[in-house]
Amino acid sequence: MEPFSFNTPYIHDFINRALQEDLGDGDHSALAAINVQAHGSAVILYKEPGIVAGLDLAARILNTLDPDARLDVHYPDGSTVEQGTRVATASGRIQSLLGAERLILNCMQRLSGIASTTAKAVDAVKPYPVKLLDTRKTTPGLRPLEKWAVTLGGGHNHRFGLFDMIMLKDNHIDHAGGISAAIEKTMEYLERTGKKLAIEVETRNLKDVQEVLRFTGIQRIMFDNFSPELVQEGVQLVAGRMETEASGGINMSNIKGYAPTGVDFISLGFLTHSVKSLDISMKTLLT
Repeated sequence: MEPFSFNTPYIHDFINRALQEDLGDGDHSALAAINVQAHGSAVILYKEPGIVAGLDLAARILNTLDPDARLDVHYPDGSTVEQGTRVATASGRIQSLLGAERLILNCMQRLSGIASTTAKAVDAVKPYPVKLLDTRKTTPGLRPLEKWAVTLGGGHNHRFGLFDMIMLKDNHIDHAGGISAAIEKTMEYLERTGKKLAIEVETRNLKDVQEVLRFTGIQRIMFDNFSPELVQEGVQLVAGRMETEASGGINMSNIKGYAPTGVDFISLGFLTHSVKSLDISMKTLLT
């Protein structure tokens, strides 16, 4: 993946679509009750500890509604904060602050939850050199942001989508007629198309691992739903000939058992598919 940027057509389109979804033809509550010229400020408050994520996005959301609004950041994205921390102060027209509030919070709560959960997982596998990966189990339309939040928490990104890496999983292998057939067809496909894509092959047992090892040109082998003991055996069989990845059924309660196995990567779907959002508020201040 390219380095993440908040100044991209994707971000602009996301903000515009999300604001349209929420505002429609106008925030009639604010339009009715608040003078259009009224200015003020609002604080973004973390009501539980965690990692700050989404303030750069929040600033762009705010400026989409009001180019003259400001977001003064006290604790930038990636900061670890305690409960009760005021991470930023927004200032501008009250109508704009209220119109941006829910989108800012929805994004920051989700992204901060992902970053904070990732950081806890990363901390759990210290001091081992294993790298933790996200998966494609992301919210449709939010994948770039959610994968960015994983890196903010110290994790690493797996493939972004189906297009940037070949991963031969159980369905591909079964329909191709087995591991060897799937790999051979893949090699032929890459030769025919001229595509330069890394290949990862999923294995379901040590026999599968041995079959994959017959081939050269495979970047990574995945141990799917292996116990920590079997992962360690698999790593020993591979003996550094390709990267190794453990996946399937790994969570916060058992991840420490996989860290010492010598595996290069552990992929964790829960970093994005079932993460708990952080509790954050954005309150306007009366002057």
